[in-house]
Amino acid sequence: MNKPMDAYAKVEWTGSNPRELEAAALMKAATRLKLVQDRWDDGHADLDGALAYNRKLWTILSTAATDQESLLPPDLQRNIALIAMFIFNRSLDLIVEPKKESLDALIEINRNIAAGLRVTPQAAA
Repeated sequence: MNKPMDAYAKVEWTGSNPRELEAAALMKAATRLKLVQDRWDDGHADLDGALAYNRKLWTILSTAATDQESLLPPDLQRNIALIAMFIFNRSLDLIVEPKKESLDALIEINRNIAAGLRVTPQAAA
């Protein structure tokens, strides 16, 4: 079964905050990528798995954000789509030519967006 989709499916049953769920999934992806980076000299064995998880997650996030029924503002939809395209391109670059330092951007993007999702939005005045 698709692990990122499994996580989304649990929202309905657990009543979890979708923003927190997205943040947790992004942090899980960042942690997997960081672990590969930290163990790079051991042969970066889980690189493909970590990249695949991250791509699946970003496919879900970008698809949901850009769906016709999305309530996100058009500028935010576009930005999420552009970030996803960067993620996909960087992942492809890493598959073709693995470089430890190329993981930095993927890790930081996931961490920063997760942190932003965990901030409670202020009510409009």
